[in-house]
Amino acid sequence: MRALVVYESMYGNTHVVADHVAGGLRPTHEVTIVAVGQATEELVAAADLLVVGGPTHMHGVSSVASRRLAVQAAGKEGSKLRLDPDATGPGLRDWLGWASPIGHGNALAAAFDTRLDGLPLFTGRAGRGIARLLQRRGYRLIAAPESFIVGPDTRLLDGEDARATRWGSALGIIATDAYAPAGS
Repeated sequence: MRALVVYESMYGNTHVVADHVAGGLRPTHEVTIVAVGQATEELVAAADLLVVGGPTHMHGVSSVASRRLAVQAAGKEGSKLRLDPDATGPGLRDWLGWASPIGHGNALAAAFDTRLDGLPLFTGRAGRGIARLLQRRGYRLIAAPESFIVGPDTRLLDGEDARATRWGSALGIIATDAYAPAGS
């Protein structure tokens, strides 16, 4: 089975999580991981499982305006924020406008986000919006959206990378079971 992990990352945290999710998927899947700007229709069409993640901006999925603000924040004098190498590419919201399952009727997907530490009521959760956009494109979600937590220093909290690996492993098992023939 083939899995495609697509991420949008402004300051690198979502990129790190995506790498760990991909690592968790590798025992059960042939995995390709790409920034959203490199997620072509061909890669999407070839995937049995699509895992999509992005940062939480203004309580939800990033927008052109929120991405611009993130770039400006990193560019301010004295800022400790560092842009991910792929931060200036397209965002997930635009990409998910065209991403649709091609070539097979059992298109599986999962969504994740990175967000600040705190109650989701106050921080928001991009994963829910990503999941809704995937469902609108015809994907069948195999797990609830997952959030990975970033601390006030804009770095993933300790243990979040390992949790992302475990989540990826669980997704691999669920996806494999979803494709198993009945009675096997």
